[in-house]
Amino acid sequence: MIADQTDQESRSPDGGGVLSMSQVSNTKKSARSTSGRASNLLTDEERAAMKETLAERRRARSGEADGESEVLAKIAEMSKSDRVMAKRLHAIVKASAPNLSPKTWYGMPAYAKDGKIICFFQAAEKFKARYATFGFVPAANLDDGDIWPTSFALNKLTADVEKTIGKLIKRAAS
Repeated sequence: MIADQTDQESRSPDGGGVLSMSQVSNTKKSARSTSGRASNLLTDEERAAMKETLAERRRARSGEADGESEVLAKIAEMSKSDRVMAKRLHAIVKASAPNLSPKTWYGMPAYAKDGKIICFFQAAEKFKARYATFGFVPAANLDDGDIWPTSFALNKLTADVEKTIGKLIKRAAS
C-alpha cells in the first residue's frame, strides 16, 4: 500500500500532509497561469513593429503592396532627423543597387532582392535609441572571413559615410 501511495501521491510543500496527484496537477496549472504574461515580453515599440509586420504580409499576399510608396510613407512619418537620414539612404540604395526593391519590414524602410530583404534602416526614435541603424540580413552578400559587421550605428551621414554605405549596398546586392 505504501508503494502505491507514493506512486499516486506527493508530499505537500510544507512537508505536512499528502497531496493527491490532482492537487499537485492543479497547483502546477495555477503556478503557470499566474506567471508573467506574454505582453510583458515585448516593449510597446516591439509590439507595434510586429503588428506592422503582419499588416505588411497581408498587403503583400493580397497584391496591394506598393513597396516604393509604402517606404516613402514610412519615411514621411519619421521625426525630422530620422526622415532626413532615411531619405538620403533611400537615394543611396536606389543609386547603388537599382536591382533592390523597396518595401517595409517591421514598419521600417528595407530593400529586397528577389523578395528577400537585404538591408534596412531603423529610425532612432522608433525604438528610443540614441542612433539610427542601417543593417544587413544574412541574405546580404557581405561575408568576409570569420567576422564582418551586419549593422551600423548612424548619427550623421557625411560624404565618407555615404560612400562606405554605397559600397556595402553594392556588395550586399551582388
